[in-house]
Amino acid sequence: MTILPPDADPAGLRVALARLRAARGWTFDELADRSGLARRTLIDLEHGRTTGSVTTWHALAHTFDVPMEHLLSALCDNHTPPGTPGS
Repeated sequence: MTILPPDADPAGLRVALARLRAARGWTFDELADRSGLARRTLIDLEHGRTTGSVTTWHALAHTFDVPMEHLLSALCDNHTPPGTPGS
């Protein structure tokens, strides 16, 4: 029997981005300047219109000075990853 992992929760990425941006008090324009990403891309990410690429999230992790896994772990916010106790 194959046990498939639960679906990722892309809404978690949106929430993580919004929280990090709000904690720093940055506007979309400020985040765009700091990250080198387009303002429209950042708005689309935070509003859930796109999930972005690994390259985009890598740039954001560096911009916020957080480990990449800090951002991507939000994909598992609403479930227990397979192979962990209780899954």
